[in-house]
Amino acid sequence: MQSAPTTFLGQFRHLGPGFILSAAIVGSGELIATTALGAKAGFVAFWVILVSCFVKVALQLEFGKNAIYSGLPTMQSLNRLPGLRLGRGHWTIWLWLSLQGLKVLQVGGIVGGVALVLNMAFPAISTSIWAILAAASAGLLIYGGHYGWVEKGSLVMILLFTGTILLSVFLLQRTEFAISGSELAEGFTFSLPPATVGVALAAFGITGVGGDEIMYYTYWCIEKGYAAYTGPYEDTDAWTNRARGWIRVMTLDAICSMVVYTTVTAAFYLLGASLLHEGGAIPEGYAMVESLSRLFTVTLGPGAKVVFMIGAFFVLYSTLFTATASWSRIFADAFGQLGWLNFSDPVVRKKTLATLSWAFPALWCVLFLFIKLPVLMILLGGIATSVLLLVVVWAALQFRYRELPKNLKPKVIYDIWLWSSIIAILGVSLYGVWQVTVGQ
Repeated sequence: MQSAPTTFLGQFRHLGPGFILSAAIVGSGELIATTALGAKAGFVAFWVILVSCFVKVALQLEFGKNAIYSGLPTMQSLNRLPGLRLGRGHWTIWLWLSLQGLKVLQVGGIVGGVALVLNMAFPAISTSIWAILAAASAGLLIYGGHYGWVEKGSLVMILLFTGTILLSVFLLQRTEFAISGSELAEGFTFSLPPATVGVALAAFGITGVGGDEIMYYTYWCIEKGYAAYTGPYEDTDAWTNRARGWIRVMTLDAICSMVVYTTVTAAFYLLGASLLHEGGAIPEGYAMVESLSRLFTVTLGPGAKVVFMIGAFFVLYSTLFTATASWSRIFADAFGQLGWLNFSDPVVRKKTLATLSWAFPALWCVLFLFIKLPVLMILLGGIATSVLLLVVVWAALQFRYRELPKNLKPKVIYDIWLWSSIIAILGVSLYGVWQVTVGQ
C-alpha cells in the first residue's frame, strides 16, 4: 500500500491503463464509420463527435473506481451484484457471454481490415496470408501476458497512428480541400439539420469509449497497481485518502485517454468532411481506406499515401493487439466466476491467459477467412455493443448507489456527468436496437 502522488508530474508517471484503452478504442469505427459520417453530414455534426467522446467517460470512471476500492475486476464485481443467478453466474455474465458470438465476428472483421490494408500496401501477398500473419503476430506479442509489454506496445502504436493521422490533416491544408475557419466554426454551431439527425445519432453511438472498453478498463487499472496501492477497504481516514488519491490518478488517466481518442476521431471526421462531402458517392466499408489513400496520392503524391496507410494500419492493428490482451483476461475471469477454472490460482491464470492469447486470434482469423465480409462482421458486432452498453449502464448504477463506500461519495457535478452519460447512452442504444429490429 502507498499513497498516490499529489503533483501532476508524479500522477502522470502512473498513467497507463488509458494508453491501452485508447489503442483499443481507435479502430474501424474511427477509420471507416466516422470518416463516412463526416462525408455524409459535412462539418455541421462535428460537435456531436466531441460531445460523444466526452460524455461517456463518466461510466468508465465508475468502473475504474469500483476496481480501486474493491480490488475486483469486472466479472468478479458483476458476480457480487444482486439479481437473478443461473448456477454460479450472475445474469449479467451470462448475457455478456451470449453476446460474444457477435463480438467474435466483429474482431474477425478487424483482422480482415488489417489484412486488407496490408494487401493494399503490398499486393503481391494475398489478403488471406496477411490475415494469418496479423493474427499470429498478435498472439505472439500478447502470449507472455505481462501488463508492461501491453502498455508499452499500446503507447507506441498510439504515437504512430496519432502522429500519422494528424500529419494527414496537416498535409490536407496544403491542398484545395483545406479546411477553412468558417467550415470549422460550422461544426460548433450546435445545430442539426433534420436530414443529419440519423447520421448524428450514429456518430454518437460509434465514437468514444464503448461498453467493451469500459469492462476491460478494470483489468488494466488493477494490473497497473491502483487497487493494490489503495489496499483492502478500511473505514479509516488513511484508507479514504489513499483511495481518493488513486481515483484522482485514474481520473487523469481516463481524461488523457479521452484527449487522445477524441483527437484522432476528430481528425478522421474532418478528413471525411473535407475530402468526400462534396464528392457525391461515399465509399462503403474498407473501400473508404483505398479511396482516401487515392485522394492523398492525387493531391499530394505517393508519399502522402504512405503516411495515411501507415496510420490506417496502426489504427486497426492496435485494436487487434489490445483485443487479444483484453479478451484473454475478461474471458478467463468469466470462466472462473462460472466455476470452469480457478482464476485465483496464479499458475492456472497464467496458463489460461497464454492459451487464450493464441486461441482468440486463431478463431478471429478463421472466421474472416471463411466469411470474408469484414464490414458486415463489424456491423453485427456493433449490435451486440448496443445491448452490452445497457448492461454497463445498469452495473454502473449499482456501483454508484449500492457498492460505493460512503466516504468516497463524489461531488454533485460528477453525478450530473454520470447521469448525462447514462441518458445519452440509453437513448442511442435504444435507437440503434430499434433501427435494427424495425427498419430504417
